[in-house]
Amino acid sequence: MPSKLSRFKPGVQRKTHLLLAASLWTGVGSLLMWRGMRWLDVADLLILVIPAVALGFLKSRFILDKASRRVLERISQFNDGTCLGAVYSKGTWLMVIVMMVAGVLLRESHIPRTILGMLYVTVGWGLAWSSRNSWRAWFKE
Repeated sequence: MPSKLSRFKPGVQRKTHLLLAASLWTGVGSLLMWRGMRWLDVADLLILVIPAVALGFLKSRFILDKASRRVLERISQFNDGTCLGAVYSKGTWLMVIVMMVAGVLLRESHIPRTILGMLYVTVGWGLAWSSRNSWRAWFKE
């Protein structure tokens, strides 16, 4: 990066990258669970949170834990001063954008809110539970 622009780069320590990764997964997961539980509560179907959380554990175990470990491996290669946005690869940032657009399209669809509520709680719990890997790495650092 040219030296004139490098002073604007938000370079941070590796520990800050770990904190960001953990916070994003926890924050997004919590937001999704909150929204999903609101929809289930309105329909008097909060009992569906139980199977949604069980499915979220499976999603965490078989999909998201692997992704979390890849992120941690990526961060472990960083030197202090690496740009904050590098916490995820360009492909991962693109996937985040695609998932956000998909969430908007799902909310605007005619899919019943109870189904969306279960989906949101499932994905949210999976993200929140898999964030434990980043939190552990942050505490160790």
